[in-house]
Amino acid sequence: MPAAAGQASGQAPAAVTPIAFARAIAAAYRRYGQAPDGALQAAQIAPAQLCEPNGRMTSRQMELLSAAAMQELDDEGLGAFSRKLPWGSYGMLARASLTAPDLGVALSRWCRHHGLLVPDVRLALAAGGDLATISLHETRPLPAAARELSIAFILRNVHGLACWFVDSRIPLQGASFPFAAPAHADAYSHMFPGGALSFGDGGAPAAIRFDARYLSLPLRRDEKALSLMLRQRALSLTVLQYRRDRLLVPQVRQALAAQPGRSHSAEAVAELLHVSARTLHRQLKVEGASLQQLKDEVRFERARDLLLRTARPLKQVAAAAGFRNEKSFARAFKARMGVAPGEFRAGGSA
Repeated sequence: MPAAAGQASGQAPAAVTPIAFARAIAAAYRRYGQAPDGALQAAQIAPAQLCEPNGRMTSRQMELLSAAAMQELDDEGLGAFSRKLPWGSYGMLARASLTAPDLGVALSRWCRHHGLLVPDVRLALAAGGDLATISLHETRPLPAAARELSIAFILRNVHGLACWFVDSRIPLQGASFPFAAPAHADAYSHMFPGGALSFGDGGAPAAIRFDARYLSLPLRRDEKALSLMLRQRALSLTVLQYRRDRLLVPQVRQALAAQPGRSHSAEAVAELLHVSARTLHRQLKVEGASLQQLKDEVRFERARDLLLRTARPLKQVAAAAGFRNEKSFARAFKARMGVAPGEFRAGGSA
């Protein structure tokens, strides 16, 4: 369920989740002819708070409220769709995708199966160039009181599931919504962090966008992990915040290869990747790599390519690959490859 990013340990959680979402859940109770009093009490939300035009609640309050409502109403769609989504439906969708060989197949399968359960919306995964997009198309008008919450919940849920499947942070490159910016639009930067946000009442569908390379990552979860998460009721309620980014190593390699003149220092590489130098070092360590190691690998790959594909003098190859001089290049190359650069070129083999 839409929620704010987690707070640092020891700090009180920030109340940034719109109380408008609680109003939408209260409206779902009314559509079913029931009262939301018990769920509001469980979440420690006073009924008067629902009347605050731009009120806020914590992510934990939202989790408690939505979990109670979904179980009491036996509808994980919270009354937004033409048919109920019985409690456990989103867990079933996750389980059906768990055997996929990679994230792209898992998400395609999830979107297809979601459409079998919910005819009111159609989800689709598309990859074009470097960008992957998950779009949400409304095939039937959603109830006005539930529309914003439903769209935000589904996109937030599939993003969180994708992160969980590959045990990695997946930064968004953008998110768009087919309704005018609400009064609480600032909360969307917490719910969909990392990219540009756009709102509009035109015909474009809702969507989230991210680096398409994540689609090729293998799934790192199994049935035991899924059962544990479902017992904790985390799947439909929160998006876990991941410090690990399993694409960081290839992203660093790409930055080093594409912009050697701008990647001499950790600070420069971090700036290219829009992270701090501290975060860069920490995440590389988690992945079992180091910046110096990756720099060396990229330099040697560049040197090998130049030796095999060009007739440049060794001095030019050394400079192009980022070595101080031909002597240091020759020494380092032989130590790594077992042969001198000239011998490697003459042999014509990698």
